[in-house]
Amino acid sequence: MERRGFLRLATTGTVALTIGGAGTLLAACNPAPLGTPGPHGLRLHPFFTGRVVATTGQQVAGTGYTWHTAPDGGACFSLPGGGWSYVSNSEWVPGGAGFLRFDAGGHIVDAGSCLTGSIVNCAGGATPWGTWLSCEEFPWGRVFECDPLGAQPAVFRGAMGRFAHEAAAADPLNEVIYLTEDKADGALYRFVPATWGDLSSGSLQVLTGSAGSYTWKTVPDPAANPTPCSDQVAGTVRFNGGEGAAMSKGRLVFSTKGDSRVWMLDPSTNSLSIIYDATVNGGALTNVDNITTSDAGVIYVAEDPGDLQIVLVREDGSTFPVVELTGVTGTEITGPAFNPAGNRLYFSSQRNPGITYEVAGPWNAFTTP
Repeated sequence: MERRGFLRLATTGTVALTIGGAGTLLAACNPAPLGTPGPHGLRLHPFFTGRVVATTGQQVAGTGYTWHTAPDGGACFSLPGGGWSYVSNSEWVPGGAGFLRFDAGGHIVDAGSCLTGSIVNCAGGATPWGTWLSCEEFPWGRVFECDPLGAQPAVFRGAMGRFAHEAAAADPLNEVIYLTEDKADGALYRFVPATWGDLSSGSLQVLTGSAGSYTWKTVPDPAANPTPCSDQVAGTVRFNGGEGAAMSKGRLVFSTKGDSRVWMLDPSTNSLSIIYDATVNGGALTNVDNITTSDAGVIYVAEDPGDLQIVLVREDGSTFPVVELTGVTGTEITGPAFNPAGNRLYFSSQRNPGITYEVAGPWNAFTTP
């Protein structure tokens, strides 16, 4: 960037210069607006660039793999040699999941499938031991544990319950995995493995109680035959359409689309709070869906459909958009996930057609003071 351009941005508050070698930071692009749409219909802040990495029905460049229909939830995984894999679900029939493999320089070097034989794979989550949990979204949906390069067959994890699964968020401190349920009177679950790192057995629990007194209770029949998991335990807390879930600074952040809220659960106190409510806060975020967080715990929520934005959400309820997709209708933003270095964000437009994007830039500079 030319010096003149840098100084102009600095005087508008878009750039903050720190002393002592920390360099130039995008302390907060708010209230600076997103730029004009680029060649791929993306509106971005200064310093960020976007590109298409895969399109539904087309072969991924340099590979023989045809990118799947309706790309949805996704995550990135570190690979030997400095590269990474981006895994993406297919919320379709048949469903499954595919991956894009990048080298250390960010070039696509391979693509393929890491899950077949499943349907309506919506969201999911990454495990600390480097596998992808792909979740089916229908009343008796399953969870599959997948190799992010498809080198090993995916494994059905029946102990994690049969219900309309949405997202999964691993909490390594408490050695549990939280699970959201996408139905109007759904529950919030956690799976407690018998051995951390092995999801073959364990206890499925559901959040019960009310404000100030929440507890976890075991679901007697995770197979939900015949009673749904959400109806087996008295006092189950109801959530209106559970969506994305991620850990932020040791706390669970999750969204509910039916009431357009973003919630925070603090496992250390079992306290539950609403950090964003579209009807109250009135911010940039209108239709909550998938969630991701940066290594610093910064919360990003994708819209379905809203303004087709990815929105940064602070814990005080304030928001501002960081990405917007233009020029397409009848779609939603899905699968936001950062590469291991935190400087590339991947996400998809699910339909018309399904397109997976990469937005590169100084993402680590965003903070939530």
